Amino acid sequence: MTKIIFIGRDGTRYELDAENGSTVMETAIKSGVPGIEAECGGACACATCHVYVDEAWADKTGVPEPMEEDMLDFAYDVRPTSRLSCQIRVSDDLDGLTVSVPEKQA
Repeated sequence: MTKIIFIGRDGTRYELDAENGSTVMETAIKSGVPGIEAECGGACACATCHVYVDEAWADKTGVPEPMEEDMLDFAYDVRPTSRLSCQIRVSDDLDGLTVSVPEKQA
């Protein structure tokens, strides 16, 4: 299994096993990571699963597609490494991926 590390708003570290083929958002929801709301259920129709990808992982997670960029316009405190976690597909290449949860979701 692939390990995904979430850094919570309060600095709590959540190191979770993620199934390849699932999304980072699904992993967070399944494990109850605080701050990942995922109101649209992963349809890329909101910005409530917004995360900051650690800069060391930005190249491996890629850049947002146009639809994701549009949704990020509604996110709180967007940064260069902002992504919607529903759009990051888990694979072996992402073993150790670290993402941080923003102070609040839009």
